[in-house]
Amino acid sequence: MGIHILPDTVVARIAAGEVVERPASVVKELVENAIDAGADDIRVECLESGKRLIRVTDNGSGIRADEAALAFQHHATSKLRDAEDLSHIRSLGFRGEALASIAAVSQVTCVTRHREENSGTLLRLDGGKITHQERVGRPPGTTVTVEHLFAHVPARLKFLKSNQTERSHIDNLVTRYALAYPHIRFTLIHEGRVYFQSAGSGQLRDVLVAAFGGEEAAQMVPIASDPLATITVSGFASLPSLDHANRSRILLFVNGRPVQDTRLAFAVIQAYHTLLTTGRYPVAVVLVQLPPEEVDVNVHPAKAEVRFRDADAVFSAVQRSVRRALLDHLQPPEAPSALPEAWRAQLAATSPAAPTDAQPASPLQPQAQPPIPGSERWERVGIARQSSSGRWSLPAAPAPPSPAASSSSLPALRILGQLATTYILAEGPEGLYLIDQHAAHERILWERAMAQLDLGQVPSQALLDPIPVTVPVSSAHLLETHLETLRAIGFEIERFGNNTFLVRSVPAIMFQDDIAAAIREIVADLEEGDAVLQRDVEAKVLRRVCKRMAIKAGRVLSLAEMQALVRDLEQCESPRTCPHGRPTMIHISVATLANEFKR
Repeated sequence: MGIHILPDTVVARIAAGEVVERPASVVKELVENAIDAGADDIRVECLESGKRLIRVTDNGSGIRADEAALAFQHHATSKLRDAEDLSHIRSLGFRGEALASIAAVSQVTCVTRHREENSGTLLRLDGGKITHQERVGRPPGTTVTVEHLFAHVPARLKFLKSNQTERSHIDNLVTRYALAYPHIRFTLIHEGRVYFQSAGSGQLRDVLVAAFGGEEAAQMVPIASDPLATITVSGFASLPSLDHANRSRILLFVNGRPVQDTRLAFAVIQAYHTLLTTGRYPVAVVLVQLPPEEVDVNVHPAKAEVRFRDADAVFSAVQRSVRRALLDHLQPPEAPSALPEAWRAQLAATSPAAPTDAQPASPLQPQAQPPIPGSERWERVGIARQSSSGRWSLPAAPAPPSPAASSSSLPALRILGQLATTYILAEGPEGLYLIDQHAAHERILWERAMAQLDLGQVPSQALLDPIPVTVPVSSAHLLETHLETLRAIGFEIERFGNNTFLVRSVPAIMFQDDIAAAIREIVADLEEGDAVLQRDVEAKVLRRVCKRMAIKAGRVLSLAEMQALVRDLEQCESPRTCPHGRPTMIHISVATLANEFKR
C-alpha cells in the first residue's frame, strides 16, 4: 500500500478520538464553552448516561449568525490569535477542536443567538457535515444537543463502561465545575429528573452543601492564603473528623480548570501529616490561582493535566495553606490523664468500697461504660451454627461448644487477661494466643450476619424518626441502584430530594450506630465498584456494618466478656482472620517461648 493522504472524514474521526473519549468528554467541552461565553446559568441534560442524548443550555454571549457554521470547523476558535497567546491562556478552551470533534462522531443540533443580534441560528450536523441551517428566535445564549454519540464510530461504543460508570463521570464533572465557579448556577438532569443544582450565589460553601451535604460541609474549614502573593490558594478542607477511603475526594483546580495532579494531591495529604489514620484521606476542594504564564495547560487534548514553571513553589503554597487552615480550626487537645485508662480501671476494680451519694467518686475511678454495640448480654454475639445437612440455623441462645460437634480450627483456650485494652491473652495446648478483640468480634458478627442472610432472616430495626442522609451527587444514583439489595440486609432507604435519602430502618445490630456516617461509608465502599453480583454487594455492605459495630481497641472487657468472645470465635468457620483478611490472632508456640528463654 502506497503513501496517500487520508480523507477529511477519517482525519476528523481520528482527531475526535483524542478529544471525545466518553460522554463526559462531550459534557466537559460544552460546559467549558458555556463558561468561556460568560454564562451564569448552565443546564446539562442526559439520557442513558449521555449515550443517547446530551444537551447543554447556557445564557452566555452566544455565537454570531455568520460564525455559527465556522465554529464547527477544525481549529476554529475565538480564544487565540497567534502563538504568543499560548503563553498566557485565560480561557478554558483554546484549541478549536471540541465542536468539530463532537460533530464528527454524533448528530448535533446547535441553536444559538448572540446577545447583540435580534434572531438566532439553528444548525444541524451529521457526521461533521451541515445538513440544515435556518434563522430562529430564541433568548441570547446557546443550546447544543448531541444525539447518538459514536453513531458513526460504533466500535467506540464497545469500549464504553456501564451506564452507571459513565453517569458517574458526568456527575463528577458537573460537580467539579460547580465548585470551581460558585457564581454560576448549574443544573444536572438525568432521564428528566434533577439530580444536582447549585444556587449560583457565589459562595463556595453553598455548593459544598449541594454537592456533599450539609453534614460534610459543616466539617470543612476555609483555606486562605495571602491575596497579594503570586500563588494564591483558596477552597475548603475537611477536619480530621471527616475522611475518605481514597484520594477521589481531593479536588484540585488551577486557574478555574479541574486538573489531575499527583504531586498537588500529595501536598494536600502531607498537610494532614499525623492528623489522619494511615490509609485514610481528606476531603478537600483546593483552588490555585497563579499567573497564566507560570502554568502550561497545552499538555494534553483533554486539558486535564498541567505543568508548572515552578512546581516546588506551588506544592509548598498548597501544603502551607491547607496546614494553616487545619491548625487554625483544630480544637486544642485535652490535658492528658495522670494515669492510663487501663490503670484507672485496675485501681477501681481493687477499690475497697464504692463511693456513696455523700462521697463523690474519685477522679481515678472510671465512669460506667455503655454496653458494647452488638454484644449486649452476649446473646447477640452468638453465631449461626451449621448442621450436618449444610443448612444454616440460628440457635435460641449461644451454648458452650462441644468438641465433637465443633468444626473449629482452634483448640479450646483459657483466658489469661487483656493486654493494652486491645488484645486478649489466652493459653491453649499449643502455646500462647494474642487475640485482637476488634478483629475477632468482627469475624463473629460477620458469620452471624451471613448466616441470617442465607436464611432470609436479617433482623431490621425501624427508626423512631427517619434520618436524612445527603451523599455526593456522583453517588446518588449508585445508592438508588442498590436500594433493593440494601433492603435485603435490613435497610429501608428512600430517595428524598436530589441527592438526599431518608433512612427508615437499619439492621438491628446498628441500632446504636451513627447512621448517617455509616451510610456514607457504605456508599464509599460501593463506589469502588469491585462488587458486581448482588451477593458480592451484600457481603461488602455487611463487612462495613460488622467493622463499625465490632468492639473497638481500647475497650476494657470483663473476664466473662472475654470468655464469651473467645467461645464464639472458636465456633466460627474461619476464626483466624477477620472478614477483610486481617489476622484475628497471633500464636506463639511453647517451643518458641522456650527458645526465647534459652531453656
